[in-house]
Amino acid sequence: MQEKSSSFSIKHWADDDKPREKLVHKGKSILSDAELIAILIGSGSRNESAVELSKRILSSVNNNLNELGKLSIKQLMQFKGIGEAKAVTIAAALEIGRRRRGEEAQKITKITSSKDAFELLQPNMGELPHEEFWIVYLNNSNKVIHTAQLSKGGITGTLVDVRLVMKQALELGAVALILAHNHPSGGLKPSQADKQLTQKLKNAGISLDIKILDHLIITQKDYFSFADQSIL
Repeated sequence: MQEKSSSFSIKHWADDDKPREKLVHKGKSILSDAELIAILIGSGSRNESAVELSKRILSSVNNNLNELGKLSIKQLMQFKGIGEAKAVTIAAALEIGRRRRGEEAQKITKITSSKDAFELLQPNMGELPHEEFWIVYLNNSNKVIHTAQLSKGGITGTLVDVRLVMKQALELGAVALILAHNHPSGGLKPSQADKQLTQKLKNAGISLDIKILDHLIITQKDYFSFADQSIL
């Protein structure tokens, strides 16, 4: 959808309200989230500037960029002043941010705490609308050998193949594992099924001298560690 000529294009704003110039002269870190999004969309509608429109969009997701990244193109286009081109631009920019964080997480090669494991896995799992189960395979120095998704769609004993987990651990030469799954609801409390599955994998690893170091429940911004809570 093309913007009407009467919309508040950035070039027509007062100098103090121009986020592009502000970024050039004062640096990118000084801009608010709304100002950064305003640069992406370029103009607002007949009755509001791009910054005001951006503030309204952010307000709908409680000013949470992670939540904004979950909105579909159609959902973004529900806002007056956001056509398909602007919606695609916003979605693409947020996806770049997500991938950047994922690349930074790949630099983590040794797990020394539950927080390290969270930082490694969150970019892959934290924003998913469905549940997934992942495993981090470690050597005897707790260095990451391999990270893999084991199942998708739910956490039950039928979806997690214990034999496959241990077979892959032996093939990789792993001596320790970190289990992880996400809770799309945002809740961090482990279910009885979570506890039973953890114990099942722990028991399977004992005879093979493969330790289960932790099981993380991951959400967008936080995590629950079985090891930290002494319930492993």
